[in-house]
Amino acid sequence: MKKYADTLAEQPSPTLTMNPKKFALWLFIVTVIMLFGAWTSAYIVRRAEGNWLEFDMPSVFWASSIVLLVSSFTMHAGYRFAKQDELDKLKIAISITFVLGLTFLALQIKGWQELVNLGVFFGGATSNPSGSFVYVLSFVHILHLIGGLVVLVVALVATYNYKIHSKSLLQIELCATYWHFLDFLWLYLFVFLLANN
Repeated sequence: MKKYADTLAEQPSPTLTMNPKKFALWLFIVTVIMLFGAWTSAYIVRRAEGNWLEFDMPSVFWASSIVLLVSSFTMHAGYRFAKQDELDKLKIAISITFVLGLTFLALQIKGWQELVNLGVFFGGATSNPSGSFVYVLSFVHILHLIGGLVVLVVALVATYNYKIHSKSLLQIELCATYWHFLDFLWLYLFVFLLANN
């Protein structure tokens, strides 16, 4: 009995494990959160120093926010379709999410045009830091969203090749997690800019 107890005592305790790709994605997300956290903190500090141009955020940013929010719903629907092996619906959901992502990009560019029409420019002697922050925050988010669009295309190709289904969900899980993060990040930035402009 003592031998059995000693054997049990030698057994390693179970460790918490995470898929390396999931870990890498979450590490990347945390890094991006820290980056945008630093920029929004710098925004608040610079605003407190004065010489700050106040302007209304372009109305098109409201539309782009709604579009991105809807894309999160279609992405979530795609994940559910993958779990249920409804691959034709999954393809449609990913495609709609992709189109909504492109629509978001187009609306953001239109938002920049509205900023220019308001006299809010990026950099240069005639610009104000408030406008430059808006351009930088939205542009860097757009770069991450373009990466998300590439991930969507890769997931769509994988679906056509039957590499995503109820028994193989990792790729669509990663895709959905990243896409929801992009949605959350933009909503945070938009609300932050509305509240602090």
